[in-house]
Amino acid sequence: MPRQHPPLENRATLRDIARVVGSRRRLVLFACGLTVTGSALALAQPLLVKRVIEAADTGSVGVALIALLIGLFIGQAVVEAGARYVLARTSESIVLGLRLSLIGRLLRLRMPVYDRQRTGDLISRAGTDGNEVRRLVAESFTDAVTGVVGVIGAVALMIWLDPMLFLIVFALVLAGGLAVSSALRGIRRASLRRQRSVGAMASDLERALSATRTVRASRAEQRESERIAGQARAAYAASVHMAKLDAVVQPASQLAVDGSFLVVLLVGGLRVAQGTTSVADLVAFLLYMTYLVVPIGSVFQAMSALQQGSGALHRINEALALPREPSSTTGTGTPLAPPEPPASTVVRASEPTPPSPTAPPALEFRDVWFGYHADRPVLHGVSFQVPRHGRTALIGRSGAGKSTIFALIERFYDPDRGEIMLGGDDLRTMSRTDSRARMGLVEQDSPALYGTLRDNLLYAAPDADQEELHRALELANLTELVARLPDGLETDVGEHGVLVSGGERQRVAIARALLTRPELLLLDEPTSQLDPISEAALRRSIRQISTECTLLVIAHRFSTIRDADLIIVLEGGEVVARGNHGELMDTSAHYRLLSRAQQTGELFPV
Repeated sequence: MPRQHPPLENRATLRDIARVVGSRRRLVLFACGLTVTGSALALAQPLLVKRVIEAADTGSVGVALIALLIGLFIGQAVVEAGARYVLARTSESIVLGLRLSLIGRLLRLRMPVYDRQRTGDLISRAGTDGNEVRRLVAESFTDAVTGVVGVIGAVALMIWLDPMLFLIVFALVLAGGLAVSSALRGIRRASLRRQRSVGAMASDLERALSATRTVRASRAEQRESERIAGQARAAYAASVHMAKLDAVVQPASQLAVDGSFLVVLLVGGLRVAQGTTSVADLVAFLLYMTYLVVPIGSVFQAMSALQQGSGALHRINEALALPREPSSTTGTGTPLAPPEPPASTVVRASEPTPPSPTAPPALEFRDVWFGYHADRPVLHGVSFQVPRHGRTALIGRSGAGKSTIFALIERFYDPDRGEIMLGGDDLRTMSRTDSRARMGLVEQDSPALYGTLRDNLLYAAPDADQEELHRALELANLTELVARLPDGLETDVGEHGVLVSGGERQRVAIARALLTRPELLLLDEPTSQLDPISEAALRRSIRQISTECTLLVIAHRFSTIRDADLIIVLEGGEVVARGNHGELMDTSAHYRLLSRAQQTGELFPV
């Protein structure tokens, strides 16, 4: 991406701020209006002081003028306090809206985006970057608006009082502004470097904490500490560089105004002595100069904060621009009405319905091609059918394409060519929500979420009743676990389910999928982490489940493969054989090779 010049960058940032403000524009304008009102009340005070001095020259000090001056002081304080509250509340509301948008976007990104992005960095954009945007809106934007209004008002009145003295002030302030502009150019770049370093630090920390047992077992604490500390030091260096540049801003504006004050005091005093101006006009002019300090400082600081917050806003906009997975469109983006599922989509356990002889297969792949990269296909014209209400096993060496087939069925990705039919319906004509509602998935690593065992079991079917839950526990052979846990279903499973074993997490995932009553149940090596007794019990459950819904199983264990009604053999992204165990032993040399490998081990070679 070509590097923008600072003026273009500033305009882009202002457009981004206006877009972020969005529906809260009226509240922000109201807060700005209150602040402008406070500035107007402040600007009126020197004029009243001038009137009081002129009245004193005539020997009478008006009590009404003094009372009005006191009223302006109090009014200014009340109005500015209200402006601060409205602005603080509005900025918090804006940050909340941004975070809600980020949460909704980050949970629905296209699957390839997760493959490229680091989780900790995405989380950082909703956290630390959101805080920077709060400062950007609460301070920079409104300070810039009200500061400009204050400067314009003070300048107009100073020109009216004494144009020559104003020219002196303008020249000195302009010199300070040039010094500030040179610092602002580096602040934006330093801000972006800092936010990226903070995101990288969060990513590295998440990486280490999510694998903390591996880190400890590998004695890698020091290495991980140094890696994460490196990102922390990079953020520190960027922040120090930004602070060094920012340190120029306030002194430059202060020196410009203070220097102007001294020069005006000297020149104005000489002019009063010469009789070319009055004491009252000089006092009023000097008061306006003191009032000019705050708005000029606000403008300069707003410009600095604008550059500091632009890095965070840029990263948030990057995250909001990441492609989102469509939920109600086809893979090509054509809107479609959600299809009505057939009456036989969900089969109740108590009422098993045999498949009709004319019913389409539960799942069909028709000449499907797919690759994670355009020039490297993983699947090469894969075609097969999965009959209804049976057990079909996908087997093959690691890298043969088994997990990719599951990912395509779940529509984590769309095929490059070919068709995938679910119960006779083309997946591309269905929304992802509807297609996923008709199937269940049990992953090999069986992730568990932080919360109770009940929370994890009901995650996909929160409205399931107690009878359905009890049945799923029995089918997944979890009743003994529930009885053994101190709080039963209300027992916390810990972060990532660390308080239960790998086999128990796998059975929890199976029960969770069964509660949705799927038409098609996808099992990725469901027995890989089970002991022999639990495996035998689960195989019996699988046989029962297969009478109610269709099972497609990625299998390596010979016991699981032998029980399947249909075995589909993959090699190099192609279907090389299909049939049951006996048929394949007679007809497929590749299957016999894989089967012979079982003589020395229970798992297929990788």
